[in-house]
Amino acid sequence: MADGTDEPASHYFASQRLQMHYVDWGNEGAPLLVLVHGGRDHARSWDRVARAFRANWHVVALDLRGHGDSAWSPDGAYASAYMVGDLLALMRHLGDGPVAIVAHSLGAALSLRYAGVFPENVRRLAAIEGIGLDSFSGREPVESRWGNFLDRRIRLHRLTPRHYPRLDDALARMRQAHPHLDEDLARHLAIHGVTGDEDGGFRWKYDPYFTAFYPDDLSDQERFVLWRRIDCPVWLVHGADSWARHPSEGNRLAQFRDPRVTSFERAGHWVQHDRFDDFVTELRDFLA
Repeated sequence: MADGTDEPASHYFASQRLQMHYVDWGNEGAPLLVLVHGGRDHARSWDRVARAFRANWHVVALDLRGHGDSAWSPDGAYASAYMVGDLLALMRHLGDGPVAIVAHSLGAALSLRYAGVFPENVRRLAAIEGIGLDSFSGREPVESRWGNFLDRRIRLHRLTPRHYPRLDDALARMRQAHPHLDEDLARHLAIHGVTGDEDGGFRWKYDPYFTAFYPDDLSDQERFVLWRRIDCPVWLVHGADSWARHPSEGNRLAQFRDPRVTSFERAGHWVQHDRFDDFVTELRDFLA
């Protein structure tokens, strides 16, 4: 549990032979709220949200495998099934029964799958930009999916993680990729998103192998089967300025039982950062 300061406590647990990391904001005994970040991100990305809810919730934020302070998979195994397995391992480690989940992007996609496989384990689920990615299966020839995947893994083996001589260099890259972030938030994300490298500088914590997407993921129809199994309230959050499609496009909304849908104007893919105050207000209402 947290020590009463404004910083969370770090904890580790084992999942499928990997050492996984999460931060705990205290208030043990309160209802459990699990925060799950997206790809190339980390648990400390949720700090502002965690502080907004820690008074009434026992807030825990996970570092996905290959991200933050969780271990890199030795063989670069980042298939969604393994990552959903890490969620299951975390829930069993915490042992608090049904939980509320707030998740972003990849983390939201994983959390929706977790809630479909284990609907009894989730009491509420807020999925930020988590259904915007279409399945690769059926949309690209199998030989192309496999060829691109294997070629990328071979190329990644020859590469070394990008080196940044100074923290400010990594911060500049963060600001370039996400120009909507204010200076303080961008610095916070960079500080917790880098680690020292062997050349005395910095590199991003996430494993580059994570970017080689597995060629045999669920088909759209298989995802729909899991979404239809979710029996808790679901809030689908969209950024109006994001690259991701609105949840209403296609046949996706019909797979959920009376979902709540919000599209935030003046927000990109990171809705929880771009419209923080409004997001927290609506999240508080959803979780009530």
